[in-house]
Amino acid sequence: MLRWTYSFAVGTALACVALVFGAGARQRNNAPAAVRDLFAPSGKANVLVFVMSDCPISNGYATDIQRICASSRSRGVSCTLVYEDLSIDEAGVRKHGHEFGYRDIGTVIDRDRSLAQRAGATVTPEAALVEPGGAVKYRGRIDNRYVAIGKSRQVVTVHDLRDAIDAIVAGRPVAQSQTEAFGCFIPPRRYTP
Repeated sequence: MLRWTYSFAVGTALACVALVFGAGARQRNNAPAAVRDLFAPSGKANVLVFVMSDCPISNGYATDIQRICASSRSRGVSCTLVYEDLSIDEAGVRKHGHEFGYRDIGTVIDRDRSLAQRAGATVTPEAALVEPGGAVKYRGRIDNRYVAIGKSRQVVTVHDLRDAIDAIVAGRPVAQSQTEAFGCFIPPRRYTP
């Protein structure tokens, strides 16, 4: 039992260290741009945005995600798109990023769902705001555009992810640490014998 617990803990810790790549972020030797622990940001925080390339709700948020990440970068908050597609590869991620205008945002493929599991993400799009040390300070929706699956508001009135980022940057506690996100369900882990 002790061996299994140790193996699981080491495996979970290693799974959160990811090869982060992005459109235009490749080195000359075609190696990934960076290897980093997504749950140990070097700045004030890291926003993990869980997405799937074929999820219409996730794709509908592409402009908002880009805007939030661009405005947060200068404030010491990094962003990473975490792809939860079962069959996507790096070429598919680059194609999706190009189609939806993602620029200057790191990307990673969560092949074994360990990142989603650690963050508690169950749908796309869903965001997790992680402070140095690995604590998830916010998890949930980007804003209140969706009331339920297939039912959206005409006007967004609450910007949950932006509010959480503002609180972390200002050194305040996040007022609401968890909200319900609506979108496409993250598929379960693949079984590998």
